[in-house]
Amino acid sequence: MGSDETDKHMRLREELAKQAEDSAERQHKRGKLSALERLENLLDPGSFVELDPFVEHRVSALGMDGRRRLGDGVVTGHGTVDGRTVFVYSQDFGFMGGSLGEAHAKKICHVYDLALENGAPIVGFHDSGGARIQEGVASLTGYGEIFRRNVMASGVVPQIAVIAGPTAGGASYSPALMDFTLMVRGMSTTFITGPRVIKQVTGEEVEPQVLGGADTHASITGISTLALDSEEGAFETIRKLLGYLPSNNLDDPPRHVATVPSATIEGVIPADSRKAYDVRAALEAVVDEGSFLEVQPEYATNAVVGFARFEGRSVGIVASQPAVMAGVMTIDSSDKIARFVRTCDAFGLPVVTFQDVPGYLPGVDQEHGGIIRHGAKVIYAYAEATVPKVTVILRKSYGGAYIALGSKHLGADFVYALPGAEIAVMGSEGAVEIIYRRQIAKDPESREELLKQYSEEFANPFQAARLGYIDDVIEPEEIRSRLVSALWMLGKKRVKPHPPKRHGNMPV
Repeated sequence: MGSDETDKHMRLREELAKQAEDSAERQHKRGKLSALERLENLLDPGSFVELDPFVEHRVSALGMDGRRRLGDGVVTGHGTVDGRTVFVYSQDFGFMGGSLGEAHAKKICHVYDLALENGAPIVGFHDSGGARIQEGVASLTGYGEIFRRNVMASGVVPQIAVIAGPTAGGASYSPALMDFTLMVRGMSTTFITGPRVIKQVTGEEVEPQVLGGADTHASITGISTLALDSEEGAFETIRKLLGYLPSNNLDDPPRHVATVPSATIEGVIPADSRKAYDVRAALEAVVDEGSFLEVQPEYATNAVVGFARFEGRSVGIVASQPAVMAGVMTIDSSDKIARFVRTCDAFGLPVVTFQDVPGYLPGVDQEHGGIIRHGAKVIYAYAEATVPKVTVILRKSYGGAYIALGSKHLGADFVYALPGAEIAVMGSEGAVEIIYRRQIAKDPESREELLKQYSEEFANPFQAARLGYIDDVIEPEEIRSRLVSALWMLGKKRVKPHPPKRHGNMPV
């Protein structure tokens, strides 16, 4: 290489370093890390390798004169997290508001293509005002190319998005297409139309954080998998999530050292099915010590989903939450459970389900909101899943919810029940009122005896066990050992291929 080429290379490198310093200074004034700093904080020290650092846009249009920058407002590359390869991109809000243009989009598409070809997870930091207006339709084309790759990568490699600033308009869709979306309180916002447009069109006045902040999307819309208090919390959470997931759908998740839970399940589950308890206490008593990572903890809190380990192996956990609305199923909890089960199935994680569910929430709002369609998503997800599926019925298991939440009839490999479990079409009191309404009308005093008879015959797990729908009735202290044994036995599970088809038609 001649001296002229060397000098040019050195000048470009110096320009890149100066850009990084300027970007960091601007972001620090906003209380945020720069695009490059985010990647360096996430990845193992010294492992980041940048790609396409010299790319620039090629537009000569109104408002673009003199507005060129190496990298075109996004830092892309690869590195490692806990020694495993990860592809990354991070938008730079300091250049044209992180807006997406043609070259910017091509850089993101490049790392997506590499992630797919090499079977490695992809992590993206989104900090963008949306499409770059000055580039017109070319910027919209860029979004389309990214969305297509989001879909191509779905179920093949894990995709994690961090909304690290404003993410508006078309920029909001890519995180929604990814597997996990993290947001930072007070910093992250995402919406299709911002507060100013809403005020112009509808007259409504709303603050950005109220409209599309971390807490809004964590508790109301369910778009945010987790709302975090800092960017550092996001880095730590990404590392944790990747620790449960394989690099791709053909690999196994990383194995961890097995740890025995210090908590005990004794006394956690009340014998009286009308008494509430926090199912998370039961989970902590059966999974490996400290291994439970709840996702979407603020959304549809009547259901609990998350990752855990048994003897160091990753699993997905789905559980009814009796502490909230008695654990009843709703529109939102159905969506939450269905998506989580499909995520586990895509990446080969066994699904362990804990039932304590009185059924679906009755009401006009639920019916008109589409509880039938949303509830059907849960049925579809469990029936479609081919990973090992093990279910434990802790107490109540009534009606359609018994079927939907990992029953034998939807392909569960093993179903266990505690001795006090109640498995029936509905609760004993409601059933007796329907079946024996005429007799009770004539002789009200017979109600208690009829209730006792019905409970003894139907409100227990032995009727289902006699029919082969329950594999065994076990004591609470046996739950962990039975699950460990079942998951070990199912470790090499293989299923017959589905009938030839393009894909199913999930009731979305």
